[in-house]
Amino acid sequence: MGPKSKKAPGKKKMTKAERLRLLQEEEERRLKEEEEARLKFEKEEQERLEIQRIEREKWNLLEKKDLERRSEEFEELALLEGCFPEAEKLKREMRALAQWKHYTQCDGSPDPWVAQEMNTFISLWEEEKNETFEQVMEKSKLVLSLIEKLKLILLETPSSDLDSRIALQHQEFILCLQERLSMKVNMATELLLRQASNLADLDTGNMEKVIKDENVTLYVWANLKKNPRHRSVRFSETQIGFEIPKILATSNIALRLVHTRYDHITPLFPTAFAEGKQRPVVDEQFNEEESTDKAITEEKSFTEEKAASEDEQSKTEKEGEFSSVQEEEAKNEASEATVIRRISNYEEEEFQTTQCELEMKLLSDAVSAAQLRLVENVVEMPEALEAYEVDLCHFSPLGGVYHLDILELPPQCKPVKGWVLVEILQEGLQKFTYPPEITEEPDPESAFPPIEVTLEIHKDVIFFDRPKVVRWDPEGKFWRSDGISGVYYNREDRLLTFSMDTLSPVTLIQDAHINMPYQSWELSPIGTNKAVIIVKTVFIELQIHIKETLCMLASVKLKGKGHEFHLKGKWMAPIPFILALKEAGLNIFPAIYSHFYVVINNKVPQVELKAYRQMALLSTAFSFGWSKWNMVCNSTRVVFRVREHQSEETEQSTWSLLMFSGDRAQMLKMQEENDKFSETLREGTEFHSTLYHMMKDFASPVAMERVRHSDCLFIDSVCYMLLSIRVLSYS
Repeated sequence: MGPKSKKAPGKKKMTKAERLRLLQEEEERRLKEEEEARLKFEKEEQERLEIQRIEREKWNLLEKKDLERRSEEFEELALLEGCFPEAEKLKREMRALAQWKHYTQCDGSPDPWVAQEMNTFISLWEEEKNETFEQVMEKSKLVLSLIEKLKLILLETPSSDLDSRIALQHQEFILCLQERLSMKVNMATELLLRQASNLADLDTGNMEKVIKDENVTLYVWANLKKNPRHRSVRFSETQIGFEIPKILATSNIALRLVHTRYDHITPLFPTAFAEGKQRPVVDEQFNEEESTDKAITEEKSFTEEKAASEDEQSKTEKEGEFSSVQEEEAKNEASEATVIRRISNYEEEEFQTTQCELEMKLLSDAVSAAQLRLVENVVEMPEALEAYEVDLCHFSPLGGVYHLDILELPPQCKPVKGWVLVEILQEGLQKFTYPPEITEEPDPESAFPPIEVTLEIHKDVIFFDRPKVVRWDPEGKFWRSDGISGVYYNREDRLLTFSMDTLSPVTLIQDAHINMPYQSWELSPIGTNKAVIIVKTVFIELQIHIKETLCMLASVKLKGKGHEFHLKGKWMAPIPFILALKEAGLNIFPAIYSHFYVVINNKVPQVELKAYRQMALLSTAFSFGWSKWNMVCNSTRVVFRVREHQSEETEQSTWSLLMFSGDRAQMLKMQEENDKFSETLREGTEFHSTLYHMMKDFASPVAMERVRHSDCLFIDSVCYMLLSIRVLSYS
């Protein structure tokens, strides 16, 4: 056996005293660290409280300074905003001048403002008989122009300048002209179909006719041969046509397609609200509340009567005083009369000045009420509709109306011994009933198949999604989506094919809010009293130029690519411009009910209105842009980017973030790229009550000089476009 291994020496056992000493040292170290942490925390807390105290004192000082100069800043802003009533006065004078020019032109067209001239025009037009389709189309240019003028009168004229009786009269004239134009089209079609046998095609033996105009296109086919194998109707040099069943191919019928670029079927006032009334487009989008104008008018009348009464009483008292002086001092008669005349003249001038100021104040209130109306959501949710009924608050008819008809072929002209005899039916042009009304249950094998229709979509209309076809219900007076099947859309050739159980007027609809909300926007000056508004949506980017009282579509980009469009480069007044863009499918103009269909960043109307008015005042020298932080702040404040616009040769300054609550503007320290929202003020900045005074602290004298000398009509147009697009709530 080998030697035993030695045990390794073990650790020395710690005594109780040593353990107590270590625990005591550990406790002392812990207490020391806690004391150091406490002292550090107290120091940091004191520093934090001191910083808060300094910031609070600084904030209170800025608020006190802001309150001290608030009245002065609001007074200066009120002087600048005097451009809005001044612009309204100029527009009123321009409307009066346009009426006078129409009167002096004597071109034979009626004045839409004069009811007698309109009645005479309609009566004389009704007396015109046997007009060809070409003649009707030529006359329709004047009729459509009158309808357009009447609509613009309703939309552009403030309700304070347009009596409700006159407005109702204009609406009746619009409906009357639309009805008469439809009747004339039917009469011209009947005249054309009477000569169908003379216009028959030599190959097929049937008559085919296409007549085009910038407003109307007629496609008509008369079934003279009644060949059961001729069931495909295609109009020459087009792919437009019908696929008809055998029963129609052997019937004495004519097929008619009238494509009107205008829409005289959709009701003028289609928006039915929950209160059971239909509001006119005038009240819906553009004009101020009648109650406000009525109150302003009554106040104005009362003030005028009171002032006139006081003036008369004052003159009477002075005349009495003058009579007593005349009896007592006959020698001073001439001098006293001179003094009285001077006093009277002075008081009259002072009264006229007061009246002018009062009228401007009342006009300013009316303009403000009208502008506020554009951003107020004052309607209730539209009533629930049937599943097949088209909600015209949600969808917009685009591309005009396609009037599809099966007509009974009228008796044909017959030459007899040098004469042309024709039987004229007293009831006029008649529609052919298909499918026929039958009392017994039809045999499934002999059921009447649908009619296939192929249409061409007009090139001046943009659809961002596949168009939806709807048909007109003449009894219910609304568009409906049922009764249409087999819809196929060829996007390249812009051809739409579908089947209908029976022919009736159809139109194409698109979501009216497909371009809302916007992804971004920017407002920038591009010259003296010129600006551009850029609005970017999911599908398009629009650039709108503004000058004086005119707007122009400068650029259209579809999915980042430039697109040639018929409206590009055409200067138009704001309201016709907005209507033209809507009719073309480029709708970026919310209606008062749009918030029911779009998720929006809703702001308090008064705050939004004040922001747009003051942005318009500064639009000749400053650029404004979209900020993602506008969604973060609450509804009582708006946040957007701003910078002074430099000349093209100078490098543009960087964007700053500005927050505005209607009565307070402040520059934010944070930048657009930050990850967290903060209301901290930028160093070296103060509170101001208006955007004008906020920008005045940083802007160059040249920029502020441009702002003070801006054209009032230009400012009014910029403000109107901002109110119509509502970039702060719909982006």
